[in-house]
Formats: sequence, structure tokens, C-alpha cells
Amino acid sequence: MAEYDEINRKLMLKLVYYGPAMSGKTTNLMRLHDFLAPELKGDILTLETQNDRTLFFDLLPLGFKTPTGWLIKLKLFTVPGQVVHDATRKAVLSRADGLVFVADSQQNQSVNNSESFQNLEENARRVGLDFDSLPLVVQFNKRDLPRILSEEEIRARWKQAPWPLTFASALTGAGVKETFVRLLEQVYPQIDKQFSLTEKHGMSTATFVKAVAGI
Repeated sequence: MAEYDEINRKLMLKLVYYGPAMSGKTTNLMRLHDFLAPELKGDILTLETQNDRTLFFDLLPLGFKTPTGWLIKLKLFTVPGQVVHDATRKAVLSRADGLVFVADSQQNQSVNNSESFQNLEENARRVGLDFDSLPLVVQFNKRDLPRILSEEEIRARWKQAPWPLTFASALTGAGVKETFVRLLEQVYPQIDKQFSLTEKHGMSTATFVKAVAGI
């Protein structure tokens, strides 16, 4: 849930990368940080937990201004993938404005993906998020590995799902920025509905994506 400060004319958004352990959430965030122009990002910070960690960084640390002078800033987070850190996952997930679910494309990871996605849905509801309307992109990562599910198999399994699917190899950077752009395209209509950014501030989805992602 975005932080909307009417007095100081500021809007803060929170985006979270979720998924099973070792699926590539951390690598996604690190590659995305590499891709972004220096003026668009703060330093990556790490919260260490036993055998796992949470990463986060500020996107647009100085913010960018809409045509009407409002300041928009974002924070990006990963959650720890291990089940023992579920309390941390809920804390990081709280008040999220958009999510990327990072799934592992390897054939032997389907059960882990399914259990983690179910955990995401349950935790989202526990922290008061409306999962049915929450902006979400599902990324199948590790496309560079052998013995992975084909795109056709994945699309067939997810054909009833309403969320966009992307395919990536976070290790090489392939698909990382594309996934992020798809997320921004999902997030903007939701915050526009809440805060009338197009009507009040003259900002379109394309303007928002370009300002945030630098493309």
C-alpha cells in the first residue's frame, strides 16, 4: 500500500521479489541494480538471517517529479526463500504495491514453486493485501540451465492464471529488466486508480515506466 503524503507531495511505493529458496530473487535484484543508471539507484543493503538474507535498495533515491511537482520514490526488496524465515517474509511483504514471483524453471522444482506460490498467497492475505488485485508478474528464471521446463509447458500449466509470465536468466541478466518493466506496467494502473496520477499529475504509464526504469 503506497505511502501517500499530501502535505509534502510525496508518493512512496514498495516492490517485492518473492519465491522459493535459490530461485534467483537476489540475483534478479543485483542484476537490476547493475542495469539502472547511477542516478536512479541507492546502494544495495543486506539484512543477514541464518543461511539466508534479505536485500533491498532505494530506486530513485532522490525521487522523480511529476509534471505537477509530486515526488515519487520506490523501494525494492527480496524475501528470504527458506521456510524457517516465514516471519521475515511476511514483514517484508507487508504493504507491498507490486510483486515479482521468481520461479525456478528446472523440472525438479515444480513442487517447490507451487508451495512457495501458495505461501505467497497465504502470507499476502495475512498481512492484509488483496491478492486478487495485487500487481504481480511471474518470472520463470534459470532458462540457461539444462533439464528445464519448456516455455510451452509452462504456458500450458499457467494458462488459466491472470498474471503476466516472463522468462529470464538472472545470472546473465536476460529477462531481468523486461520482468521489471512488466511489473511497473502492472503497478501503475493500480496506483493511478488510487491517486488519480494521470488526471491530477499528467503522468501516463509510459512516462512512469520511463522515469523509473530509465528506458
